[in-house]
Parts: sequence; C-alpha cells; structure tokens
Amino acid sequence: MPAPPVQVIGPKALIQARRAIVACEACPRLREYCRAVARIRRAAFRNDVYWGRPVPGYGDPTARLLILGLAPAAHGANRTGRVFTGDGVGASGDFLMSALHRARLANLPTSQRVDDGLRLRGVFIAAAARCAPPANRPLPEEVAACRHHLAAEVAALLRLRVVVALGKVAWDAWLGLVGTYTALPRPRPAFGHGAVARLAPPGTGGPAGLVLVGCFHPSRQNTNTGRVTAAMYDNVLGRAAALAGLGTRG
Repeated sequence: MPAPPVQVIGPKALIQARRAIVACEACPRLREYCRAVARIRRAAFRNDVYWGRPVPGYGDPTARLLILGLAPAAHGANRTGRVFTGDGVGASGDFLMSALHRARLANLPTSQRVDDGLRLRGVFIAAAARCAPPANRPLPEEVAACRHHLAAEVAALLRLRVVVALGKVAWDAWLGLVGTYTALPRPRPAFGHGAVARLAPPGTGGPAGLVLVGCFHPSRQNTNTGRVTAAMYDNVLGRAAALAGLGTRG
C-alpha cells in the first residue's frame, strides 16, 4: 500500500496528525465500505491499487486558507489517497482545482493523479469525514468522530486565518469543532454561498478565531445544473483569499 501523498515535508505535528488519520478505525460502517470498494473496484480502475483508508488533508503546511470538503469519493480520494483527486474529468476535484489555479493558489487546473505534481500555495484542503461514505452521506456521529483529526491538522497549521466550508455538512462540522472550544454565537451562523461568519473577536486563538466562509460544494449535481458556476467560485475564493492575506491574480 502506498504512503499517503504529501506536498512537502511538514511540521512534526502535521505528520503525526496524518499518521493518526490513516490508522483510524473509529467508524466500522465506513471502514467496511471503503475496504469493500477498494477490493471490488470500478471497471475503469480495475488495475489500480486503491488507497482504501482514511484520507488525510493535503496542501501547504504554511497555509493561511483551509478548504473543508465533505468526504472522500469512493472511487476518487478513496482510490488515490489524496483529497479531491481522481473523481473524474471535470468532476469536483477538477472544478475546485481550476478555481484555485485561476486564483494563482494552485499550479495545476486539474487533480486526477497523486503523481501529477500538484502544488497548493497558501492553501490546505481537508474533509469533514475522512472515509468515503455510502451514497456520499456520512452520519452525524461519523463526522463527529473525525472532529479530533480536523482539530489536530488545524493545530499544526499555525498560520491559518480563514476556513472555506464546501457545503452545509462541512459548515456544520466546523461549527461543531469550534463549539468544543467556546460557545457559538447566537443565533447560530447560517450556511450560505458567500456567507461570512466571525465566531470570535479578532485575535482569538485556535479554530474559534478563524473566519468561516460558506461555499456551495463543487459536486456535479451543482456544477452540471448551473447552481454553481466558475464565476461564483472565483468570487468566494477571491474574497476568502483576501481575508486570509493571500495575493491571488497578478
């Protein structure tokens, strides 16, 4: 089984977080499903060796911007071992990477293979659930079981300023994490594309001090129907990058 793909050698805490994620067996339903998918495989990938284990985050260890997705795709990240990678030409991984490439935050506009040379600048990508779930729907308790993995990665990413939550599940997962550190604002911040929530005063340490930005998930269901467009992603990611202090175009 190949080692989890790493962009560059990160701080010791980030490496330890990756190891803990890959070794996790906390959710029997998800582990059974991921192993079954890796064993049976899809016909198009019958010669591939599937990753089949929990998927750690990926990106720049000095990231200022965290992008939080839903979960690995069964024949995408569960196959390749890298988030938003290999889920099909023009699928969510390509859509997201194309937007990051336009913003000069990724050196490639696609994400199909772990050996493609992809590098992210100032960005780290993770998922609310680290194992591919049946029907792409992790149970709330499964997302909660992954919370400490997200906390460990965030603690290792010392320069983070902004979190972009791709979809309501990721938004709620982030609020759940912050809620373990401090009381959430009332009323509870509502998810929306382009929504911005400041959960604590500026200068607050830990996850509570990061700015939360909402963004529709780049699933085919959203992008193929026009609910999500490239311009919409450019707008939200550009705003998030600015909040994080990242230069984009130019």
